[in-house]
Amino acid sequence: MPQPPAVGDLGSLRVAASRCTACALSQSRMQVVFGVGSEHPDVLFIGEAPGEQEDAQGEPFVGRAGQLLDRMLGALSWSRDNVYIMNVIKCRPPGNRDPHPEEVHACSHWFDAQWDLLKPRVVCLLGRVAAQRVLQTDATLASLRGRWHEYRGVPVWVTYHPAYLLRTPTGKAAVWQDLRRLAQRCEALKA
Repeated sequence: MPQPPAVGDLGSLRVAASRCTACALSQSRMQVVFGVGSEHPDVLFIGEAPGEQEDAQGEPFVGRAGQLLDRMLGALSWSRDNVYIMNVIKCRPPGNRDPHPEEVHACSHWFDAQWDLLKPRVVCLLGRVAAQRVLQTDATLASLRGRWHEYRGVPVWVTYHPAYLLRTPTGKAAVWQDLRRLAQRCEALKA
């Protein structure tokens, strides 16, 4: 698997990633969907993969799930300007299916390089795919929610993906509690 070039900034890494052909998703994508937000975020939000609208616009979480995420961030006085939002993989799987393990593996060097440049204080994993990839587990989302984890020395919180909330609005109260705990941890780390 090719390694990303040694770069010192997200812009250069984004350009390098745009030329990636490490897996079959590179043949069907419109563009690489790299990430958006502050290069020095207090919180890093990680989802699973770009959807159709994200592939078209080149930015993560721009569809209905992204609009919901923006409203949730706003309720905590956060925005895309002071957090960073990315996905486990950078290319859209056909039909918005879950990424295959070999696709996640092929994209892992981009994920790791992005993480290293961002140096997040706190991470929020959105959904099962992101949680299982980052935490290297096959545990259920329900068993991972509601407690802190750690990845590469950084506190990690797991919650439902905004797309789940669009299908299951009764989950919004639980996610609101999750995000409040995330915000509290973020504030404690700043103190």
